[in-house]
Amino acid sequence: MDKMITKINKAWNWKGFNATEIIRTNEFGNVIFKTDKNEYWRICPEEISCERIAETESEFNKVSSDSEFITDWEMTNLVNIAKSELGELKENERYCLKMAAVISGQYEKSNLGKISFSELIAFSGDLGFQIKDLKDGQKIKLNIKN
Repeated sequence: MDKMITKINKAWNWKGFNATEIIRTNEFGNVIFKTDKNEYWRICPEEISCERIAETESEFNKVSSDSEFITDWEMTNLVNIAKSELGELKENERYCLKMAAVISGQYEKSNLGKISFSELIAFSGDLGFQIKDLKDGQKIKLNIKN
């Protein structure tokens, strides 16, 4: 997991944190991690987001026990669809939205794929940086390079 911490810091450092510990991950590559300031952050690759979710351990415990948070984190329905369509995940692999929700991708089986966990974190951080200053609803032209 040390490599993933390095990957998180490289991909998302523009958010102004230093990740030090991964607390948990899910099958869609969401990551909850702790920073050197003992804050708790969550990366949501399908939403191209990385947000602080708690400033202390007790605040994190409260957030992470909330039923709405648990449902959002577990993504049970989407995970079940992904497993039935794409099969089980291999080591260091995660399910993903081929087109992220924030750029009009839908939470449906035709938009589901698999990707390496580290590529997902790198891609989401890079795209997040590129779109960080856009206004809601602003039109963009997406250029994808190899």
